[in-house]
Amino acid sequence: MLKFLKRSAKGVTAPHDKPTATMETVRMPVAKQVIIPMSMHIGAPAEPVVQKGDTVLVGTLIGKAGGFVSANIYSSVSGTVKEIIGGFRMVNGAVCKAVVIDTDGNQTPDPSCVPPEVNDKKSLLAAIQACGLVGVGGAGFPTHVKLAADTIDTLIINGAECEPYLSTDTREMLECSDTILSGISAVMKHCAIGHCIIGIEGNKPECIKLLTSLTKDMPGVEVKELPMRYPQGAEKTLIETCTGREVPQLTAAGKPGLPADCGCVIMNVTSVSTLGKFLKTGMPLTVKRLTVEGDAIAKPQNIEVPIGTLYRDVIEACGGIKENVELGKVIFGGPMMGGAAPGVDFPVLKQNNGLILFSKEKAAIPEPGPCIRCGRCITACPMGLEPVHIAEAFEHKDYEALDKYNVDLCVACGSCTYACPAKRLISQNTTLAKAWYLKTKKEKAGK
Repeated sequence: MLKFLKRSAKGVTAPHDKPTATMETVRMPVAKQVIIPMSMHIGAPAEPVVQKGDTVLVGTLIGKAGGFVSANIYSSVSGTVKEIIGGFRMVNGAVCKAVVIDTDGNQTPDPSCVPPEVNDKKSLLAAIQACGLVGVGGAGFPTHVKLAADTIDTLIINGAECEPYLSTDTREMLECSDTILSGISAVMKHCAIGHCIIGIEGNKPECIKLLTSLTKDMPGVEVKELPMRYPQGAEKTLIETCTGREVPQLTAAGKPGLPADCGCVIMNVTSVSTLGKFLKTGMPLTVKRLTVEGDAIAKPQNIEVPIGTLYRDVIEACGGIKENVELGKVIFGGPMMGGAAPGVDFPVLKQNNGLILFSKEKAAIPEPGPCIRCGRCITACPMGLEPVHIAEAFEHKDYEALDKYNVDLCVACGSCTYACPAKRLISQNTTLAKAWYLKTKKEKAGK
């Protein structure tokens, strides 16, 4: 492998393009029905604990975590369970169970939702697990699992929000700074973490100013202005920028390196704020703030919706599709790392933070040209990968070559595709190569 610049200096300069950043969050009227999938996190799906005809309230447990690496799921509405779907297909093709609830419009809270008693690390992790908290910035990794490590000396709060269009974390910092700080305090105190860095990209000066002011008397807490470079919020990039440390590719045991292996744990700014809210109110994770944007939506805005609300109901609440505009693509998440939904009959998940709607004209994909070996994809990759060689290895289904070029380190940030002058679908191809490599690796290990 060649020597590369450090991760924090790589990536691309994606447009800021966040007109909703100044728009205060509005609360969406409750839809007539929600569909709440039992797999909204990395790990084992939750198992439904309600049946058809059951009455549920906001905060009622409807899905019990299926293991340690899993998360509880709660009703986001009050109403009646209409059915349990056995094979609900998600937008990524995965199939899981889902609870369908007809709402009563009252949003009556479950009286069992009371603030938890937390006095040590064990009780904090139990509270986090009870909250159903996962990384709400996109990955959906159960939070209690990442905080269980005993090797952590630095808590990093990810306020980079480096994707174009998205501004939900910006609004969390401006509207909910009190619960961000109370969440940070609880984690630092009960997990015995002495240092916290709140990383915010420099294009959010109002957030930097506010949190710097509020944390000036908090021992061990600092706000760090991050370079405006996508993907600044990527896990390994963020750690290197904030601390100068590097997550090892492999541990001494031969396992892939994690942030905890270099003494760090990362929490999204909205995740730590959600923890602060739960510790204060006892209400688990039931709502999500979305940035609804794109040239096809009539009224772009930041909107808070009950988890399980269908995209079509969110779109209607935002004024619908513009007149004389043909909808071309619906993206859940940001335009760089988000996924394209085949339609609008899909529910908002815990880890969704955006709904981007493009017209048919803007969604059109340019015809890719031939690779000219310019190397821009290599220069852009924050992981130091060589997409050109990965593409060649994947074309020949060369497992050893893909292993040599570390295809499994790809984070699917899309920087390579963005940087490519020939408009080749490099990130998509690398994602397929990574999937084939991991499948083959598993098959080899099973022999």
